[in-house]
Amino acid sequence: LRSRRPLQDTLTAIRLGLPVADAQHALFPNAERHLRMRMRLAQLYPPALLAETLHIAGRCDFSLDCLRYEYPEELVPEGHTAASYLSELTLQGLQRRYPAGTPPQVGVLIARELALIEELRYEPYFLTVQDIVAFARGRGILCQGRGSAANSAVCYALAITEVDPARMSVLFERFISRERNEPPDIDVDFEHQRREEVIQYLYNKYGRDRAALTATVITYRRKSAIRDAGKALGFEVSQLERITGSMAWWDDKESLPQRLAEVGFDAESRQVWQLVELSRTLAGFPRHLSQHTGGFVFARGLLSRLVPVENAAMPERSVIQWDKDDLDALGLLKVDVLALGMLSAIRRAFDLVAQRRGHAFGMADVPAEDAAVYKMIQRADTVGVFQIESRAQMSMLPRLKPEKFYDLVIEVAIVRPGPIQGGMVHPYLQRRQRREPVTYPSEAVRGVLERTLGVPIFQEQVMQLAVVAAGFSAGEADQLRRSMAAWRRKGGLEHLEQRLVSGMLARGYQHEFATQIYQQILGFGEYGFPESHAASFALLVYVSAWLKCHEPAVFLAALLNSQPMGFYAPSQLVQDARRHGVEVRAVDVMISVWDCALETGEEIGVRREVSGVMPKTGGDAQEVVRTASPLTPHASRPSRYASAAVRLGLRMINGLSSAAAGRIGAARQTHAFDSIADLAERAALNRQDLKLLADAGALHALAGNRRQAHWQVAGIERTTPLLQKAALQEPLPAFAPPSEGESLIADYASTGLTLGRHPLALLRSRLQRLRFITAAELRNAPHGRPVHAAGIVTGRQRPGTASGVVFVTLEDETGNVNVVVWRDLAERQRRELLGARLLGVHGILERDGDVLHLIAGRLTDHSALLGTLETASRDFH
Repeated sequence: LRSRRPLQDTLTAIRLGLPVADAQHALFPNAERHLRMRMRLAQLYPPALLAETLHIAGRCDFSLDCLRYEYPEELVPEGHTAASYLSELTLQGLQRRYPAGTPPQVGVLIARELALIEELRYEPYFLTVQDIVAFARGRGILCQGRGSAANSAVCYALAITEVDPARMSVLFERFISRERNEPPDIDVDFEHQRREEVIQYLYNKYGRDRAALTATVITYRRKSAIRDAGKALGFEVSQLERITGSMAWWDDKESLPQRLAEVGFDAESRQVWQLVELSRTLAGFPRHLSQHTGGFVFARGLLSRLVPVENAAMPERSVIQWDKDDLDALGLLKVDVLALGMLSAIRRAFDLVAQRRGHAFGMADVPAEDAAVYKMIQRADTVGVFQIESRAQMSMLPRLKPEKFYDLVIEVAIVRPGPIQGGMVHPYLQRRQRREPVTYPSEAVRGVLERTLGVPIFQEQVMQLAVVAAGFSAGEADQLRRSMAAWRRKGGLEHLEQRLVSGMLARGYQHEFATQIYQQILGFGEYGFPESHAASFALLVYVSAWLKCHEPAVFLAALLNSQPMGFYAPSQLVQDARRHGVEVRAVDVMISVWDCALETGEEIGVRREVSGVMPKTGGDAQEVVRTASPLTPHASRPSRYASAAVRLGLRMINGLSSAAAGRIGAARQTHAFDSIADLAERAALNRQDLKLLADAGALHALAGNRRQAHWQVAGIERTTPLLQKAALQEPLPAFAPPSEGESLIADYASTGLTLGRHPLALLRSRLQRLRFITAAELRNAPHGRPVHAAGIVTGRQRPGTASGVVFVTLEDETGNVNVVVWRDLAERQRRELLGARLLGVHGILERDGDVLHLIAGRLTDHSALLGTLETASRDFH
């Protein structure tokens, strides 16, 4: 359209990195390059020319079907076909999985799956993934398949997934179906810090001419549209930062004029009006082509014959120029090589457990169905535990009260948009708590829903209901799943509604039941969790919970060494561990290695004696706290782990490189450092390295408090070998130690945490004068009481299913406070809600069993009390 000329000019300016006013001749001279109606074209061109365009178009008969994809061949050894080799590997895997013999039902599943895989010629795909997983396991890289592949007994036999088909209800058609006739999709998670080893193995095995990562199209979102359109319109960067800084992640495009007015812009001016209109139009436009998180494409021959390939931004990587969603049209083999932080943490934890116990330790060594683990989970004592550490999950745990592994499968899946929007959560909890009876309209439906008390929670259950209650085929049921995922974007479930309802009515089901099932399908919307996926994740939930329960020091060290990951910052992980009786010791250049490590009191004494260096006297209060005994142990802490402590590693110091830490460790192996000058010389540290160590208090053993350390660091100079022995020994001045507050601020700035008192412990007297109580006092307050609480904001969440409610987590010296901010209050006090680092909440305490929420009535910003203390909040959608 001619009216879109300003948009065309803006996009041209964005591409050139210039304001529109400077683009000049790069812009189109007029607005005539647009599609015209056929009637208008007939007025401009003679009929013969228009007829010729149809003739040319008819000759353009290329189809993507002309491109023939062929799987790689080298995975099949001589003497085997792909089918025979896959069958052999599967049988070998079954013998390892079931030493006492394969259960009959699993044998039936395996035979049926292998037959369909051979019919559809998908053997190379399974062999490819099995090869990748075998490589990772051979290198000690923890990995686990998830998603729809967990519905496959063959994948379990090949050790791709850990979901035992003998213990779970699997639905192979959720993974592969004859009707769908497209390549399967297997997602495999690897340790996030070692995934690059797997990626490079694939490039080395197939070559960068035959393997590449798929791409994903990045589209404009509100803030990026404002930034790019604003630059094209001539706005200053500082102005655009003011605008985007005023916007929350939940703001829609209609709220932009209000946000502009709030930060001082005249919404009636032409330039501002253009910014509003252009940014609204740009939202959703393709912005650039990016690298997919881990989708790999392989080919037998040159991949560039099938799809354009380019070098990725990262070295030694290639990427195709097609979006991942376009691969199905060509039938390209795609394997998702994904990264998962918890796998890194679990593998590191297993290594530490093995080190403590003196023998190998792995997944198979974690005792199943441990009662103490489930008691801990029921208390929602799950900080750091995979998947069940969020606010929503912690609120659900005391209500659902998991008692066995399958309860964890349900827990993982039920706190999701699908079950919530489908109205399935409340009925399930009512039935679980025996507040309402569990009924089934037929035995066939009982077979599908009995494991979830008559309430469909998983995608597979919806598909199975369509089969047993409405007469769908397995392939048609999978099409229903796909339609469920797309209906919010594209609509068009009406024909399926009629088919579902009529099919159920024809089989004797009540109209009420049929319409209820359809409404639940709509509720699943874009996100209904597969049972197989939930089972894969539930295994990691249990393992991580077992580590937290029985090896809390190990679990903390593993989490810290695997950052960044998870829901909580290192400061919160350390505070939680200390509340559970884990002793945490400060970074010390005389002891610490790169990673956080386990040690005992005896080990420290030996190390100090060998080094001949004891902490200098006159240290500041912060250092005294660090060498003192740990906090009061938690009542549930196992006594046999009392001697384990966590020594913070050099990785915790912001800005210090692993190379510098490696040189420190290597130099220390020879003999202990006797001065900062000795440390600088033998570890080849520059002034910046030494300053970072001093900032962190890591030089305490060599210099005393931070001020003394900084003075000595400032005096370090590089000298020639001739002058080294002649260097003057100047007397050291006696600096007064920093105050507790100064040390605390330095701790947060350097390592993001403190081992001294919590910041709010120092402010408690002032907070008490403002009538704010602690989180511990809040836990003892009765339901319905008006209370006032304050804390450092550590997280804000506004889920799409929460109707505009914002959930805020506050932290003080005694624990956390969970705050609920209703939509109206969030809009009225937006500045306090989004801007406060230390937030005061005046509201009503709401208690539901062990679940506590503070319902906010008024918010106050007390960030000024924190001064220059650096705090951060993790804000999630």
